Order: sequence, then structure tokens, then C-alpha cells
Amino acid sequence: MDADFKARVKAEAEKHALFNALKHESDPDVGAIMGPLMGDNPDFRPHGGEIPGIAGQIVGKVAAMDADSRRDRLEELDPELAAELDAEEEEDEHTLPSLPNADAYEEIRMRAAPNPNGPWHLGHARMPSVIGTYKERYDGHFIVRFDDTDPETKRPDLAAYDLIVDDIEYLGFEPDEVLRASDRLETYYEYARELIEMGGAYTCDLPGAEFSELKNSGKPSPNRDKDSETVLEEFEAMVNGEYHSGEMVLRVKTDITHKNPALRDWVGFRMIDTPHPREEAADYRCWPMLDFQSGIDDHLTGVTHIIRGIDLQDSAKRQRFLYDYFDWEYPEVLHWGHVQLDAYDVKISTSTIKQLIEDGELDGWDDPRAPTLRSVRRRGIRGDAIVESMIGLGMSTSDVDLAMSSIYANNRELVDDTANRYFFVRDGVSVPVIEGPQAGHPPLHPDHDDRGTRTIPVSDAVLIEQDDVPALDDRVWLKGYGCVRYTDDGFVYVGEDISAVREDGVAVIHWTPDNGSVPVRMRTADGDVTGHAEPEFTETSVDDIVQFERIGFARVDTHTDEESVTYYTHP
Repeated sequence: MDADFKARVKAEAEKHALFNALKHESDPDVGAIMGPLMGDNPDFRPHGGEIPGIAGQIVGKVAAMDADSRRDRLEELDPELAAELDAEEEEDEHTLPSLPNADAYEEIRMRAAPNPNGPWHLGHARMPSVIGTYKERYDGHFIVRFDDTDPETKRPDLAAYDLIVDDIEYLGFEPDEVLRASDRLETYYEYARELIEMGGAYTCDLPGAEFSELKNSGKPSPNRDKDSETVLEEFEAMVNGEYHSGEMVLRVKTDITHKNPALRDWVGFRMIDTPHPREEAADYRCWPMLDFQSGIDDHLTGVTHIIRGIDLQDSAKRQRFLYDYFDWEYPEVLHWGHVQLDAYDVKISTSTIKQLIEDGELDGWDDPRAPTLRSVRRRGIRGDAIVESMIGLGMSTSDVDLAMSSIYANNRELVDDTANRYFFVRDGVSVPVIEGPQAGHPPLHPDHDDRGTRTIPVSDAVLIEQDDVPALDDRVWLKGYGCVRYTDDGFVYVGEDISAVREDGVAVIHWTPDNGSVPVRMRTADGDVTGHAEPEFTETSVDDIVQFERIGFARVDTHTDEESVTYYTHP
């Protein structure tokens, strides 16, 4: 081993020793660096017997350095390896990976592109959760662009535009820009005309099935070789509404023999006879397909990074043909799999939920049985609890499962400290109370003595749940009241010695007064539950989150003279 080769071994060993020490925040280890050292330098392998001894000397020197000196030295020797270490540290700090090539852009600009055919279901929350988180990390720009250029198949719901923005704000994010594609038809027409003039598109009147047969065999449409003047004339006729649905389309000219038939001369514009529900767009009949509209808009709005489902890989490939024609740089693309949610009998689909509402099987988008953001919001689940769970899914291209228990656990951490405790007895059994105090005084919150206690009058009898009725002569502890024994005459007060619970294992149960309690209806995903709460429950405010002891958390929805209504949140 000559001197130059030995010096190179030392330099490479020093880089790997520094990286190893900094990554693990400990002294470097010869055995740990040998694999990457030899892997990066295959020509070292013939000298495998000598390399560990040289590396050992270097490891000793690095071990004597402090952390700041190690980092300074690594940045001096190999800035790229130091940057890789920074990226690993950032990914350790964040569940989401770093955006590719983020440093190449002055501003990170990302978009959510919902179809406004209804308010969002829970699966939709993943996109704004991730984009909003990236926006905060990179101090970026968050665009909401409504892709509403299909007034027939995915007909927009006029209320959904505002409701979706409201859903995003519920999750904790505020869009920097909100656009509607249906406001931008003239822009798409201009780019279509430009594409036609450069020979990149043609009008085609072949029926869809006939074109598919030709396309799948790699044969062109007879319309493909029209001159641009003719194509422009026919496209203007499309714009002017002179054709009906199915009579004419504008195709983007790609490669008719491309190995992927889905990319061959794809449709850029088609005719739709059904008017758009928005008054501003109702007169248009020539509508862009999503790949054309979205491709143009992503460029014009300066989008740097696109996140889309793994099943939409062909969209990026189609749009790249457009970008090549216009000599544009295509954004970075990240793909992910679908989110599968448990705990719901209703299919996670906007169209399915809408049909169930129209059929009267759901009360609305905020029905507790509906897997929608409006539903969980009304139940008292915080938006940041959903975001945390969505971020925790990462960016896997495989389909991922999200258990509602994960959202519930996050939300419990957020609301437990502020949720005062109350008793709610479902379909209670009345039991007289003999010779005891006139009221019980359980704490408003077990961890906050400063909040004080509630006063629950006994009024000669209490309501308890059927399952809590003890065997004759057994004792139970009425929480906040004391120990009672069950007799033929009712509950006989025994005392308030807590050792009955701690030493004798007496069951602790909740209760309300038989007279003066508050009728409560609790709406749940399994149907409405009725019962009675203690009198002071009426002092809660709408939107308060409370915990019904031994039952779970609930959001206060309304108080009326007839009853109070709550929505069950989770256990």
C-alpha cells in the first residue's frame, strides 16, 4: 500500500468515523464504519487485512474530538455527507420526509385540488394535513384549487366550496390562495389554441369505442393529420357550443405507439351539455379534462411539489407531454397509497354519503354515523388530533390503515385536561336512599381541585344504571356520596370510609337524583342513547367537551327545556 493510497484510506475512514459519531451521538466504532467504508470504496477490498488497523487510528482521533469539532471537520471534508446527516436528523425530527430538491426553489408551493361535489370525508383530511404541515415547515404557500370542470359526472355542490375551506380551517390551516377552475376556462382555451398552433393537438370526431380500438392497436385516428387551421376552426366551434356531448373532442398529440396505451393521444377537452351549477360558468359547454386543466394550473400557479395517489401515476406522464410542448419544468411529484379507515359501516365515499343523506338514512353530513369531517367536528374531535394521526401515516406508496382509536387517543390528550366530569345515567333504575346525606359532592375534575365540586342532591332516591344494581345486601360506592348497602327498602347509607373501596373492593358507580335530573339525549354512531344527567350539567355551554364518568367524552350540542343533546366523542 503506497503512501497516496494510505492517505486516501485515512481520509475516507475519517469521513465515515465522523459521520458515525455524529449520527449516533457517541464515539465512533471501527466495526460500524467498515461496511460503508468498503462499500463506498470497492478498490479497498484487496487490502481488507490492513484497512481496519488504519481506520482504528483514525477512530481514536475522532473519539477525542467534541461534537462541534466533529461537525466542522465533516463539513470541511465532505459537505454532501454533512448535508445527508442533516437530512437524516430532520427526518428523525419529522414523521414526514423532507421534500425532494426543496433547496432548489425560492418558495415551496403546494396545492390541494378537491372536487367540490360535497363536504370532505375523513380520508380527504390527509392531503391538507400533509400540505399544511409542509407549508409550516418550509414557510411555503398553500393553494386550494377546486377542480370543478366536470359539471356532469362529478357535479359540484354549490355549498361544498365554502364547506371544504371551512374543513381545512378546522384542521388548523389557512389557505394562502383559493381558486376555482371553472373561473379559468378562457385561460385553458388560450393554451389549447397555442398547443394547436404548434401542432400538439387535434380535433377528433371518432366515437370513443372506435378510437380506443385504433389506439390499442397503435393506429392513429384519421383526424390526426388535420392542418392546424382546420383544428383551430373546429376547436372554436367547440368553444362556441356548436357540438353536443360526444360529438367532438380535442386530443393532445403524444405517441400513438407508446408502450402505455393510456398515454396515447389523450383527451384534453370534451363537450358537456349539462350546464355547470355555478352561474358564472353555466354558459360553457367545452370543458377541459382534469389532466389538461390541472397541468396548466400547476404551472401558472408555480406549484413546486405535487402529492397524488399512486393510482394517478399516469396523470403525471400525460401532463409531461404538455410541459414538453410548452418547454416548462414539471414539478416534483410524490405518490402515496390510499387511507383505509376502520370503525365505520358507511363506505368512505362522497357519492355514497350523499346518496344516504338523500335517501334519509343519514340526517346530514354531520350525522354521527357519517365518516365525515363535519361529523367528527360536531362530536367534539379536535382538528389537530386528526392532523397528528394523518401525519403519522407518513408518505408510504402502499395503502395504509388508520384506526379511529389513533385519532381518539390524540384527541383524549387534547381534551382530557379541560373536560369537566359529570354523571349520565342511561335508562336508570330508581332506588330509594335511606338515612344518608342530602347531597353528594364529586369533583368537577379529579386533577384540578381548584375547580371545586358539583352538588348533586339525593332527593330521597337515586337513578343508577341497570347493570349497576347490586345483589341484595351487597355494598356499592356512590361516587362523591359514600358507601351504601342494597336492601329490600333501597340503599342504606353506610358511611364515607374509602377503605370500603380500597381494601374491600366495593364497586364504584355513578348516579343522578331521581327527581330534578336533566333529560339527556346522546347521539352516537350506533344510534341515540337517552338518560338523565345531574342538575348542574345545564350549566355547561354549547361546544363544551365533558366527560360522562364511566361512559366517555361528549360534546354539548344544545340545551332546551325538554332535554339537553350531546354528541358522543369517544371513550
